[in-house]
Amino acid sequence: MCGIAGVVGSCPPQQLQAMANKMSHRGPDNLSVLSFGNIHLAHARLSIIDLSPHSNQPLWDIKRKSCIVFNGEIYNYKALRDELVTLGYTFVSDGDVEVIVNLYLHYGIACLEKLNGIFSFALWDTRSSELLLVRDPFGVKPLYYTEAQDGFYFSSEMKSLLVNPNIARELNYDAIFRSLVFLWSPGPETVLANIFKLEPGTYLRVKDRNIIEKTQYSEWPHYQPEKTSVKQACDALQEALKTSVTEQLVSDVPVGSFLSGGLDSSLIVAMAKKTGLSDFECFTIKSEGAHKNNDGFVDDLPYARTVAKHVGVHLNEVEVKPDMFKRLAWMMYHLDEPQADPAPLNVSLICEEARKKGIKVLFSGAGGDDVFTGYRRHYAIKLEKYWSWLPVRMRRGLQQRSEHLPKRDPKLRRLAKMFAYAGESKDARLLSYFYWIKPEVVRELFTDEIKNKLSDNPMAGLLDELKNRPEKNELEKMLYLERRYFLVDHNLNYTDKMSMAHGVEVRVPFLDKRVAECASRIHTKFKQHGCHGKWILKKMAERYLPKSVIYRSKAGFGAPLRDWLKHDLKELVDELLGEKSLTQRGLFKYEAVQMLIIEDRRGEQDYSYPIFALLCIELWCRIFIDGDTSYEQHAHAFENELSQEIA
Repeated sequence: MCGIAGVVGSCPPQQLQAMANKMSHRGPDNLSVLSFGNIHLAHARLSIIDLSPHSNQPLWDIKRKSCIVFNGEIYNYKALRDELVTLGYTFVSDGDVEVIVNLYLHYGIACLEKLNGIFSFALWDTRSSELLLVRDPFGVKPLYYTEAQDGFYFSSEMKSLLVNPNIARELNYDAIFRSLVFLWSPGPETVLANIFKLEPGTYLRVKDRNIIEKTQYSEWPHYQPEKTSVKQACDALQEALKTSVTEQLVSDVPVGSFLSGGLDSSLIVAMAKKTGLSDFECFTIKSEGAHKNNDGFVDDLPYARTVAKHVGVHLNEVEVKPDMFKRLAWMMYHLDEPQADPAPLNVSLICEEARKKGIKVLFSGAGGDDVFTGYRRHYAIKLEKYWSWLPVRMRRGLQQRSEHLPKRDPKLRRLAKMFAYAGESKDARLLSYFYWIKPEVVRELFTDEIKNKLSDNPMAGLLDELKNRPEKNELEKMLYLERRYFLVDHNLNYTDKMSMAHGVEVRVPFLDKRVAECASRIHTKFKQHGCHGKWILKKMAERYLPKSVIYRSKAGFGAPLRDWLKHDLKELVDELLGEKSLTQRGLFKYEAVQMLIIEDRRGEQDYSYPIFALLCIELWCRIFIDGDTSYEQHAHAFENELSQEIA
């Protein structure tokens, strides 16, 4: 993993260097820039494969026809390299990056179909004077871009783009609206109106500073279930996942893994250990007592210990300290986008500890829930068959009654959420399972001036997409939303940003072409089997793990946020969401926000996560809109302290 950035157009040397410096944490092993003509490239390298300088970037092919900056890993690069050698290509490095430039020279854009890995890269073709920007099919590695007055800009991180004063810091109010509803911003738009995310499995071609083509070259396989027995499905799934895990172990540095004690990470660790690894460091969060609050958590630690002992790996227990929330500003600086979830702090703590132990690569179980089901909303959508047939009038009655359910109890909160949109259409209900606050409530939070700038329905694009999806199965439609938006724009984004803030690469074996194809052929009834999510994965996991781990209650990878807001973060909430702060910002009405806070503190409503979202948005604005350097200085001081500890 690395950081990439660049410009097609005018770019002073000091600006290109500043872009590189902003993402230097992503690649502490080498930082390089290159300019020729109107193309300017920057690269921050984290050395994982071929540790020699031969794989430093920007990297040319041997005949200097194309130049690349690359972020990620190509797991099948050795087979591709062998193929290219038989075709007469010569290599000077032993890494995967030189394989890509030669593969492109031979096959053109069609080479993308051959790549199996996680990546984003920019390739300059001297023959056509065009820049090719590419993001991997699963959206594991981020890539931002913008068109400015002086050129086309791209980078792994938004903060790198903003060193250019010509890039407007104009807010995208619809994206802010969605960030409050979902706690993250789905789709290609960001909270800055002129900066976009390249979508998964998509490439851009840029010529003379302008985008001349945008094409989706890969998409998740469509749901086409096959008639198979449970054993046949388990065999196919085992083979696909085992191959993925084995391929992703390729590395010239030590590899470790997250191990929460949940099914996904536990299975990945067990399968990795089965390959014959003698040394495999694993990491888990030690947060004893967090499950006693009303966030609905159970304690993961005993399960992680059970798995470590069963599989035979060393488990590093990373303790969560009571003052972990003090990393909030640092987290917001590195996330680039105002994501309102404390889970990134856990990722940060684990990656920090891994780096101290000299481990640059970690496996993650991310994607298991999004591919095979596992979230509570997957069970909720299956339960709709018991009431969705009711007449609209009766469903609206359920909806109205759900509003009056007590919000202090986690089970009643979830029940209220299940019926919150009972009277709406199927697609509207399906999308609502991702809401943390009703859109109609969010609209009233904005000042009248901003409210007039909002679209009539900021959710319209998502609803239109659902309407046009080919899936007839509602659960498979939901899984599409999970993979396309929740996984990419939330989980993968914060995992990438938090891990790379410590110079650690995270790999995701569940996100592999063969696993995706296998999952598309498995019938929904084998995924969400009654109240059991990931049922087929659990049946297969019986070959590797104790049943006490496989069939345990699901836990969230988070922190006691509701408790924090009422105690540790109360002062910060009152300051950042106080009358003076909100009036100066001009985005939200103080009275409306204050009512949200009051109702949450009284227990009348559960607005904890939306309040946290408002807090994160204000923090983000201070860092990226106001240019308050104190937060960035705090982040750098924190990182310098960590670097000294690692050294």
